[in-house]
Amino acid sequence: MELNELLKYLAGVLDDLGLRYFVTGSTATIFYGEPRFTNDIDVVVDLTESQAVEFCRRFPPSDFCVSELAARDAVRRKTQFNVIHPASGLKVDVMVPETSAFNHSRFQRSRRLRPAEDFEACFVSPEDAIIKKLDFYQRGGSDKHLRDIVGILKISRNQLDLGYIADWTRQLGLGDSWAAIQQQSERKA
Repeated sequence: MELNELLKYLAGVLDDLGLRYFVTGSTATIFYGEPRFTNDIDVVVDLTESQAVEFCRRFPPSDFCVSELAARDAVRRKTQFNVIHPASGLKVDVMVPETSAFNHSRFQRSRRLRPAEDFEACFVSPEDAIIKKLDFYQRGGSDKHLRDIVGILKISRNQLDLGYIADWTRQLGLGDSWAAIQQQSERKA
């Protein structure tokens, strides 16, 4: 199974169950920015415990490893659980969001895109992808988050709502880092 095949399967399950979701992380930043290798899909899904159980059942144990117990726990604690495809080594990180103004905004701004000719999926907006990558980096994440941000700025800068990013980075305590990244990317442009 290739990453796009897993994404297609995942989007089909989520759409079939009528769940609110959006693809985020490196899969989204690759779509909006520059390509790089990844072997996982990050997806934010608004789930209840019963929906989590049904979601898990859509991934047959003959092909996938997923724990209903871990999924229900993630819903209760607003954390994440994994779906693993052992044959390919691919993984889906399913994140259950906390209730917050920023997460509400991310769901409102998500967009339905066509990552391949034969399917569509809901993706985080590029602005929200940048904000979360900046948040992960500031929390001690790797430089790959900065490279992803710079890649989006390089490819999609003219389509971005920079005011939206500035507002949220200020509210989330990321404003100084955002200003530094913008200056750095403008010098390279």
